[in-house]
Order: sequence, then structure tokens, then C-alpha cells
Amino acid sequence: MRDIKYSQAISEALVQSMANDPTIFIYGVGAADPTGIFGTTREAALKFGPSRVMDMPMSENTLTGIGVGAAMSGLRPVLVHARNDFLLLTMDQIVNHAAKWRYMSGGQFSVPLLIRAIIGRGWGQAAQHSQSLQALFAHIPGLQVIMPATPYDAKGLLISSLKSDRTTICLEHRWLYDKTGSVPEEIYEVPFGKGAIVRTGKDITLVAISHMLLEAKIAADMLAKENIDVEIIDPRSLRPLDEPLILESLKKTGRLVVADTGWTTCGLTAEIAAIAVEKGFHDLKAPVIRIGLPDTPTPCSSVLEAAYYPTANTIYQSIHNLVRPTTQSIASTEPTISKKEFSGPF
Repeated sequence: MRDIKYSQAISEALVQSMANDPTIFIYGVGAADPTGIFGTTREAALKFGPSRVMDMPMSENTLTGIGVGAAMSGLRPVLVHARNDFLLLTMDQIVNHAAKWRYMSGGQFSVPLLIRAIIGRGWGQAAQHSQSLQALFAHIPGLQVIMPATPYDAKGLLISSLKSDRTTICLEHRWLYDKTGSVPEEIYEVPFGKGAIVRTGKDITLVAISHMLLEAKIAADMLAKENIDVEIIDPRSLRPLDEPLILESLKKTGRLVVADTGWTTCGLTAEIAAIAVEKGFHDLKAPVIRIGLPDTPTPCSSVLEAAYYPTANTIYQSIHNLVRPTTQSIASTEPTISKKEFSGPF
């Protein structure tokens, strides 16, 4: 194995899969641009040309409908969106067609469509371009939803998606593209519905989604200095979700914190907390803590962004207060703002 960037791992998954399967093609706004969606489609465009990597007009609902039809006809489209916010313009195609045709046809039709979209905080991208909408898609039966947090998982999960006969939504956090990690050169698959224990521990279970995995690792190192042993789980795929892995860890630690890149209300933190209460209640020693975004649209100001997004310090404080509520923490001071203060008219 060698260390490569997250963006390179995605590119490699696409190129290797396309070389093995001529039915795979990539399309979307900017897919064939020289920058290649943060470099993830550039190599494929250079190798396979405009017949298999196509730039398209900005008509999101039409683009998704083309992908659904092509997938039902035997091809394997990869639709790339520069922002997951634009998927809101395609919800009819995704929810009523891509997710349902296999079921409505009694298995006669499959929709092997991979939709890649970018999430997360940007550079003052604000309310309409910085959302993390995974909970919307994870709510829909018939869809597979993945959020790889490492280069290894990005390549393996994308290859699994390109071999699947179901529609997959892959949400990639823009702050992960330059992160590096060990990735095999050969083709391999990471299965859906199988999370990973990133760090073993005995005091508390921390489920960290997407970019929050990086923050979780920092927080765990801080907590280790206080002899608080954190077990970190990366779910990797959100639908299907590896419930047994989470519940087994909870059985060992008795405490659960869930950190997500999206809002907590009706989000993945709520779903995982509900699973813990419903199926692991007798293992809980303390209330479940959920860490996510305040209930307000994303701000544009860098000062407000710093207060809006949870960090390693947020996770550290939450776990410290849960495990050692009477002792003083060693965490550094960061800008803080309460939900009440932040919510304004919302």
C-alpha cells in the first residue's frame, strides 16, 4: 500500500472500475472540466475521453432522470454534483424513481446509479451551499447512503457502489479531499452496512460520521491524557447502518456520543440515539449525547462559522462532562455560542 489523497483514491476507484466495466460512464456539471471536481474525475476524463466522461448543462432534475433511465437500460452512470444542495432539485427522480423502480417492477428493473455529491463547510458558502443533507436520503427505502471518511474507504465504497445494482448516494466532505491515507493499488471492496472500529476503548463509544471522524480522533487523544478511554466507530455507510457494531460497543462501554456533520433534529444522531435507547437501553449508564449543527441555516461570516461548526473541542467537552462531570477539563478555549443565542428568528 501507499499513501494517497482522498481525492486520488476516488479517482483511482473510478478509473479502475471503468477499465473493467465499459458500461460505466461519468457525467455532471464540471465532470470533464480540467479541475475535475477537486481532481476526482480529471484522470478518467483524460483516459476515457468525452464519450465516457461528459460535462453537462446545469439542469439537475433532467440529469438525474437521464441517469435513472440509463441505469434501467443496463448502463452504470456516475452522476457528480459539486454540491449536495443541488440534489434538492432532483428529489422526484431520486425518491420516486431511482429508489423505487426495483421494488415497483418486482425486481425486473435495477437502477445501478451512483450519485456523488459534496457536503460540508466551505469558504463562506453559507446557507444554500454548505448543507449536509444525508438524513434526507438515509430516510428513503431503496437508497444506499455512504459517507467515506478515509481514502481507503472512499476507494473501497465507491468500487462497491459501482458493482451494486441499487442506487447509491455518496456524500463527500470537501475538507477530506486533501487528507492522505494508506490505499492498496489493486481493486478491493468495502461492503455496505459494515462500520469500522477506528480506535478501541472501554469508557465511552463515539460514533463519528464523515469529517467528524478527524475531530473525534483529536478529541480522543486529548481525553486519553485524562485516562478516558474512547472507542471510535466510523459507520462508513448510513443506509444500511451497522447497528450490531454500535450496540456491541455500547454494551462494553455503557456510554454513547454521536457526532455528525448535519443538524441534530431528525438527523443521523437522532436515529443512532434511538437505536441505542430502543435496543441497548439496559446497557446505558448515562444519557446519549448528540453533537451536530445548531438549528439554524449555515452562516456566511467566518466568525459565525467558527462558532457554528462542532470541533474536537466540542467532542472533548461533551465526553469529559459525561464521564468526569465534577473535574476541570484541560481543553483549550474556543468561541462558543448557545443554541438559544444562535437561533435568532428560526
